[in-house]
Amino acid sequence: MNFLFYYLLKKIYSIYKLIQLKFWDYKQKEECITGNNTHFLIESKVENLSRNKSRINIGDNCYIRGELIIYPHNGKFTMGNDCYIGEHTRIWSADDITIGDRVLIAHNVNIHDCNDHPIGKNERHKHYMEIITNGHPKEIDTINSAPIIIGDDVWIGFNSIIFKGVTIGEGAIIGAGTVITKDVPANAVMVGNPARCVKFIN
Repeated sequence: MNFLFYYLLKKIYSIYKLIQLKFWDYKQKEECITGNNTHFLIESKVENLSRNKSRINIGDNCYIRGELIIYPHNGKFTMGNDCYIGEHTRIWSADDITIGDRVLIAHNVNIHDCNDHPIGKNERHKHYMEIITNGHPKEIDTINSAPIIIGDDVWIGFNSIIFKGVTIGEGAIIGAGTVITKDVPANAVMVGNPARCVKFIN
């Protein structure tokens, strides 16, 4: 009797978790345009503050466990097919972030195409106060930003940081904890802070 009870309880819990996952996937997909067989797992979060679905485009067969934010005043995110974004990774756009096909992004990676706040102290404080009182402003011209391009078949290791204005070439590997502030050649293996190329791979 106890066995049957625990078996049924386990089945009910499994069904509950599946429904929860399906609902979460559906809610995140309302914020963007996605291809076939792309899934947002329960750890994921999409904040399209622009309320414009066309500013987030994700291809086929992608698995998202991280966070995507598009600012209301500007920002765009495009990702190709067969990509993965790991848990606690944050990708924030106020300009344009483009990711190719078959890109693997590990957990705890930060990819930001902007400074997120103005450099000037008075403007920065004003921006902060506006966010906590009224939410992110829909118009702002005091935040520095520049597009990020990540080529096909790039692998970005955990705890890495990708800053605004960089291009990472096709097939490059960004080692764990690496800080990227400059362009990365195709097939380069980058490590460290500041990043340095340790070798090229075929």
